[in-house]
Amino acid sequence: MSDPRIIKKYPNRRLYDTVESRYITLADVRRLVTEGTSFVVIDKKSQEDITRSILLQVIAEQEHTGEPLMSQDFLSQVIRSYGSAMQSFVGNYLEQSLRLFQQTPRDGSQAPGSAQSPADPFTAMANLARQNYERWLAMQSEFLRAMSAPPAMRPKETGTPETVENEEEEHGEQGHPR
Repeated sequence: MSDPRIIKKYPNRRLYDTVESRYITLADVRRLVTEGTSFVVIDKKSQEDITRSILLQVIAEQEHTGEPLMSQDFLSQVIRSYGSAMQSFVGNYLEQSLRLFQQTPRDGSQAPGSAQSPADPFTAMANLARQNYERWLAMQSEFLRAMSAPPAMRPKETGTPETVENEEEEHGEQGHPR
């Protein structure tokens, strides 16, 4: 697998594609995503990876033009999920649901009624809903099991390896600040 394409974001808010040696727009970033091109956006001044922020800008632009994909209620629910005990579960569920949805054949190229392709779109959606429901139940069960375990048995909060190392260095083995 090759290294991801580097896109630099300059202080003037312009994006520079180092492979094509030209400035690009959010529409170009969207094109890279739809083509499956691996890339990372680096803030030129701070050298920080700001890829997620740029992808959110692409989504905001898409939502603003044309028919929105996400309803206001859905967006409100996502915002409410931040900071809650279910945040990581909600994120994982949404990611898995979209991945499953994208893997569901919709072009009818496979034989109708085969294990891979349902006979009609309604059956495909029903199967997708069933699979999502099963995943939701599994994630809910995992969450409840983790919350009902004694504190010593609960999984430690997940963070980046750097965050965990820094916390261990700052707090020592007993979790107390040095």
